[in-house]
Amino acid sequence: MGSPARPLSRAAIDTWQGAQLGRLIEYCRARSAFYRRRLAACPTAVRGLEDLAALPLTTGAELRAHGADMVCVSQDAVARIVSLHSSGTTGPAKRLWFTEADLERTLAFFHLGMGQMVEPGEQAAILLPGATPDSTGDLLARALERLGVASTILGLCPDPAQAARAVHTLRPAVLVGFPVQVLALARMAVHLGLEMAPVRSVLLCSDYIPGSLAHSVRELLGAEVFSHYGTVETGLGGAVDCAAHEGCHLRESDLLVEIIDPHTTRPVMDGTWGEIVCTTLTRTGMPLIRYRTGDRGRLLPGVCGCGSAIRRLDRVQGRIDQERTLARGGRLALAELDELLFALPGLLDCTAALVTANGRDRLHVRLTTVPGQAAVVRRSALDRLTRYPSLRELPVTVDLAPGTLIQPGKRTLEDHRENQRS
Repeated sequence: MGSPARPLSRAAIDTWQGAQLGRLIEYCRARSAFYRRRLAACPTAVRGLEDLAALPLTTGAELRAHGADMVCVSQDAVARIVSLHSSGTTGPAKRLWFTEADLERTLAFFHLGMGQMVEPGEQAAILLPGATPDSTGDLLARALERLGVASTILGLCPDPAQAARAVHTLRPAVLVGFPVQVLALARMAVHLGLEMAPVRSVLLCSDYIPGSLAHSVRELLGAEVFSHYGTVETGLGGAVDCAAHEGCHLRESDLLVEIIDPHTTRPVMDGTWGEIVCTTLTRTGMPLIRYRTGDRGRLLPGVCGCGSAIRRLDRVQGRIDQERTLARGGRLALAELDELLFALPGLLDCTAALVTANGRDRLHVRLTTVPGQAAVVRRSALDRLTRYPSLRELPVTVDLAPGTLIQPGKRTLEDHRENQRS
């Protein structure tokens, strides 16, 4: 933000963000055909954060339909275009344009964030896609290089045994990856008798993080576990927790984050759960103004135990559109199932689907387990699920997946019922 003051005050951050918001609105009006139309009815000059709620929200559907009209630079200035194909979504993919300056700000955030987890001269193992230039793994590896940290990009690892052996050979100080993949790796390492030291820090990212999973990773690896929240729409970097582990500090020099009621779209108070909405304050290629992420989260009130006034995001609870309405009016989210199941010691992964059988809704769960532990994990999972209040009126079946391969990416609660309910 250009301020020499340490620590930054909340008032200074708010003032800077308000001024940057005003500059962003003028920038988009001048350069983006989409925002010129959308902002026509808004105040001609945005005075500060008090005008934020008067600005229109931007949706994923609009990003798919009008993304090219949101771009504010010439094609020659675009360094990378990312296409996102969402499962279950028909029509065009979401496409996001980034300039070199946009990517550099993400690199700077990764550089600073990783500095609390690893020391110069140490090794890092990255279980993220990294073959493509400027992909998440590639950017992270380049940020670590600035710290004097060598990294190996292992990519997505659907085979936890293979991943455990690779990490055992590399002996990294820090491990970065999808939550479920890191947990499966850690449990398989125990099964195979592979020592994971000197791993002392773990960064879980790229998907929502069940509390039971984070606790299990911490216990299995004896490592400090950090959490990161970010999406391609936020520029990959979004928020990361500090050593106090009291929520993830937002990237407030680049992102303005608010929480809205997903039904009324009105802003809610800190501490209240709702939908995460992001405004990219400094992005030059394709800024997003009040973009609805579809993720459920909340901002934490007060100051972090580390002393910083930078706002903090609580552990994100997954996608709002992944909450399913049940026959008797209740609701069920994959995050709830994960909190129940990933506490089971022998579980590597699970899938869940709502189906219709004999005219009734039914929950079908499939478990992938550590070899030799299938029976006890299945029995424990069935017991936990049938006792869970939301599922008391819903028949549950649990079966076992063959082998130990897990899903390579983000997970969903599938809905295959004859009459799907939103």
